[in-house]
Amino acid sequence: MTDTLKQQLLEWADVYHCAAFIQNDPVQFPHRYTQKQDIEISGLLTALMSFGNRKQILKKADELHKLMGTSPYKYVQSCQWKENFRPTDKSSFYRMLSHANFHSYFTRLYAAYSSFDSLEDALLPYPGNPMEKLCTFLGVSNRSPQKKLNMFLRWMIRQHSEVDFGIWNHFDSRDLIIPLDTHVCRVAYTLGLTDSTTFSLNNARRITDALTEIFPDDPCLGDFALFGSGVNRTV
Repeated sequence: MTDTLKQQLLEWADVYHCAAFIQNDPVQFPHRYTQKQDIEISGLLTALMSFGNRKQILKKADELHKLMGTSPYKYVQSCQWKENFRPTDKSSFYRMLSHANFHSYFTRLYAAYSSFDSLEDALLPYPGNPMEKLCTFLGVSNRSPQKKLNMFLRWMIRQHSEVDFGIWNHFDSRDLIIPLDTHVCRVAYTLGLTDSTTFSLNNARRITDALTEIFPDDPCLGDFALFGSGVNRTV
């Protein structure tokens, strides 16, 4: 990697890693809350919906948060979700995510908070890195890039950020994997950070490793550089 490219990525990270990022991003929803449990629940469910058209993501996430009210944690504990999201309801809530899917998410969250003080604590007993722990908790594959889950983990783990929360203290930013979306993949390939345009876990790791050369303790800071420059068509 050339010094010129390193400097360019540093500059982009500085430009796009700011509070202004929040207003048009799904991360705006967990920013509505101050309590750890509320932020965790809002963040996870919002992240799981973060695919497809940006306007539709924000619209449906807002609809979900209106159901959860002033405290997602209290909503989970109240079990009102059992009425709103029935396990037999296969109709769509957002795209291919059905009401039954959300019933499953809330069931897992209810079980976690019934035994632990936070989702962070609930994940600690599972083996592996943060992504592998979260995949086990949700019952999904840890062999795919899991862009949505890695975005949620970035929100929870990265500290000293106006955008990310950094409320999980038992995990390290160095263990994060970049959320691999269209913009990140395209810009990383264009800049030569990877030789592949495939949406795979290996490619996400390859790009993360390349960013570690510039941000050794916080490779996902480079997510802002790649995503921001991609959305704004700088590259």
